[in-house]
Amino acid sequence: MRSAILAIKSIQDASYRALVEGLRAGRRSAGLTQTELASALGRSQQFVSKYESLERRLDVIEFINVTQALCLDWRELIEEAISSSNQR
Repeated sequence: MRSAILAIKSIQDASYRALVEGLRAGRRSAGLTQTELASALGRSQQFVSKYESLERRLDVIEFINVTQALCLDWRELIEEAISSSNQR
C-alpha cells in the first residue's frame, strides 16, 4: 500500500507534471497526434494518452524513448521541469 501511495504522490509532483507537459508540448510542436507518436514508439495510443493525462508514470527508458521519438533533449526537459517547479 505504501508504494502505491508513493507512486501517486510522485505522479502529482510538480516537477513530474512539468516534465510531462514538456513532452506534450514537444509532441504538439512536432505536429504529431498521440496515435502518430504511439506508432513511432511501437506502442498504443492509450500509452501516450495515459502518461500525458498522468494516469501512468513513465519509467526512465520510456521517457528517453519518447524524447528520442520527438527529437527532444531529455536533459533540457529535466532542467526546465525542475526550474519550473522551483518557481511555484
